[in-house]
Amino acid sequence: SVIEHRKLRVLHAYNSIESEITVLFKSVRKTPDKIIVVLSIKQKENKDVGTAGVKADQDKIHPLFHRLNLEGRRHNKLSAADVLQITEHPLQSHESCVEEELVQTFLQKILMMDYRARYISVKETNEQDQQRDADSSEDEGDFFEYVLHNTSLSNTVTSQSERIHPMDVQMAVFHCADGFLKQLMVTKLSQCQYALPLLVPDPFTQQIEFPLWTFRQINKSWKMRNNDNEIISQTQPIYKTQTPVVFFFRFGSVSSSKSQLMNSLINEKHNTFFHRNCPGSSRTRVLMDGGVEISWFCPSGKNTDKFTDCVAFCNLHGDAGDHEKQLQILTEMASVNVVLLPQLDKNDRSAAMMNNLFGNKKPLICLLTEDQSTVMKMKKRKFKIESSSTFRLEDVSKHSDIRVDEEDDDDSRRGRAAAQQIMNSLKKKHLTEIKESFMPHQGKLWHQWSQKNKELHRPRVEEKDIDISRKQSEMKKIREQQHESDISEFVKLFIKEMNTDAEHEKMFFIKWLRILLDEHISTKQTELEKISEELQAATFCVEHIMREIGQIYESCSSVKKNKKDLQIHFSSLPSLAAEMMISGFPLELMDGDAAHVPLIWISAVLDELIQKLGDQRVFVLSVVGTQSSGKSTMLNAMFGLQFAVSAGRCTRGAFMQLVRVSDEMKTQMNFDYILVVDTEGLGALELSGRSTRYHDNELATFVVGIGNLTLINIYGENPSEMQDILQIVAQAFIRMKKVRLNPSCVFVHQNVSDVTAGEKNMEGRRRLQETLDEMTKLAAKEEVCDAGCFSDVIRFDVQNDVKYFAQLWEGSPPMAPPNPNYCENIQELKEYIMSHASQVHSKIEPTGNIDVGLVQYCFCLQ
Repeated sequence: SVIEHRKLRVLHAYNSIESEITVLFKSVRKTPDKIIVVLSIKQKENKDVGTAGVKADQDKIHPLFHRLNLEGRRHNKLSAADVLQITEHPLQSHESCVEEELVQTFLQKILMMDYRARYISVKETNEQDQQRDADSSEDEGDFFEYVLHNTSLSNTVTSQSERIHPMDVQMAVFHCADGFLKQLMVTKLSQCQYALPLLVPDPFTQQIEFPLWTFRQINKSWKMRNNDNEIISQTQPIYKTQTPVVFFFRFGSVSSSKSQLMNSLINEKHNTFFHRNCPGSSRTRVLMDGGVEISWFCPSGKNTDKFTDCVAFCNLHGDAGDHEKQLQILTEMASVNVVLLPQLDKNDRSAAMMNNLFGNKKPLICLLTEDQSTVMKMKKRKFKIESSSTFRLEDVSKHSDIRVDEEDDDDSRRGRAAAQQIMNSLKKKHLTEIKESFMPHQGKLWHQWSQKNKELHRPRVEEKDIDISRKQSEMKKIREQQHESDISEFVKLFIKEMNTDAEHEKMFFIKWLRILLDEHISTKQTELEKISEELQAATFCVEHIMREIGQIYESCSSVKKNKKDLQIHFSSLPSLAAEMMISGFPLELMDGDAAHVPLIWISAVLDELIQKLGDQRVFVLSVVGTQSSGKSTMLNAMFGLQFAVSAGRCTRGAFMQLVRVSDEMKTQMNFDYILVVDTEGLGALELSGRSTRYHDNELATFVVGIGNLTLINIYGENPSEMQDILQIVAQAFIRMKKVRLNPSCVFVHQNVSDVTAGEKNMEGRRRLQETLDEMTKLAAKEEVCDAGCFSDVIRFDVQNDVKYFAQLWEGSPPMAPPNPNYCENIQELKEYIMSHASQVHSKIEPTGNIDVGLVQYCFCLQ
């Protein structure tokens, strides 16, 4: 790097990386093969000097878990199912809470991507209020006694020092969560642009864990300039991204906040690393010492970027002298080491460690807190530090004496081995041939059958009975051809693994298969981005495997016999899909490629759900909107789900996922589950052509028909785009009226610049009502229906049934955290949905009626 007066720059030998920290140049010592830079830093503001590294006593750990109601959770781990169910607590907005609810409130906010999860204030209990009042009444009347001898002041300080540190809440949940909840939690922390746990000492055994599994779902995107000065985009799974890493640590107690200094490098407007000056920070920290956190800077390709490539930053909490293993691992892997130092004596143990670092060839930067009594001679020089080492997250697992979570878990290892065995059969085929070779049942034959089925239910006027009979015969022949198709070894292995009784192993198997499929396909897809058809052929994931199983089931049902190479009876296949749904995985409801609902398969899966869960009452929440309008992101934030999200046409067709309602809420809500239905966007560019409008009408009609409540997602404020979607929606509701279905809707207006402007919102509502009425008239003519305004078609209150959402990001991606106002809007909408659902319980269908209802809904598509 180049280091100059008041600036410190770190330039990688191969990739130019830049960073700036305000520093004062103090002294430089050069050696032939390295450079040691010693800098003096000045802290702008400092609260609780030297307290952030207070080492936790073992006797503080058990009381902490007790106060957080996590005593029994060290072995009986919290699961994702525990925190994703609908309870009364998440239906309330919590800026503060009592201590016992800290864990629930933290999880509620972090799952909604609300980065204020770390800043929850704790309410005093009634007992604490009474004690404080009693203390203040005793001190009335004597100023000197109150100020100079008052013990209540010291009691207040003691009380504050005993507040639970926000990072202790996070890490206590982390230690008490199972692998799937940990992964979900860390993924959400990453979305909030927070640092993530990299090395985690067990609070009871001090065994160091590397939670590699928790990073497996995280992708990072950034933009950089190539040698021709062209901006190129990169998106990579973070666990395999090769980056330089800057490692920060300290010896002893220093007055400057290391985490605050790192934040100024990564994102000055956001506290990536929690530090002592953050809201809610306390003097005592129990679970963080010895932990290492990691975060990445992702450039946006602009001249204002501090770094021109993706750079990792690691932060060792506590005195590095007390955590030699962590220090050794990170100093070896780092491209640049940065140490904050107090005044050291030569006899200190830390001084010996510094001598070892001095002997290392790695670039070393020493930061000393400025000593005002020292006279410093200021020099303006430039020095270049070169470091060729880079860092890959997966490589941390190669170090001995640390526990790697996914390797230590038997279910994870077996699930991975099974997924890897299946993946081996894919490697012999070109990416664009995988679907055709391994998934023959969902290819041309299924598309032909879907088209014939549509023609059968939309007969032309001149069509005779003999033509209808001919089509039915053709459809039967197609099913017979499907049935004769061989089942690939890939699908056989998948069915075999899913047919075991080990629930956790099955969940790991599916997760690992998703990870390995993404890894296998993403490396090749970039070559096909310019060729849409080939890119679609190369898209392959777990959803396609389940679609293939669905078509195997439908073909067997049609010819009423089992396939010769199917190791189980075909009637068992719906049970596998039902188990996946119960475990929290989404199931494809509408095939996005064929634009068809496989009714026989879906009905069978729902029947299996009834067998496994009982005839439960289900409230169906669906969403419709334009492409890339944030539908999946909204549902994920609202319910903690993980529908696929990215730019472009990410969701194809429609997917459904079950969300459980807690026992205490069932009586209030009068239903047991919410069935959340996510759909592909309307007006997809990939479908541009004559069929686009017809396809959109079909999709909107299906989505509106299946839902008890439909969220209509509108992005931006472009009047022409609003008109297109509103006419499609109006036409869908008119069709519902014709078949006597009465769903409800809520309009969600996304990316509104000022959601608090009442007058502007009133004008927006008035304009929306006018446009809806106008589009309803046009749609009514097409559908030959008498409707003069939208309220003639559906019960709609423009004041209450229109919600305005702030923009998702607080700043410019990729480094921007989610906007807290967006999270508040999500919370308000969720409360409104639950309130609405509780009022329409008489219309809630039991699961036994949903499969019957699907036939009615599909009738609406004709």
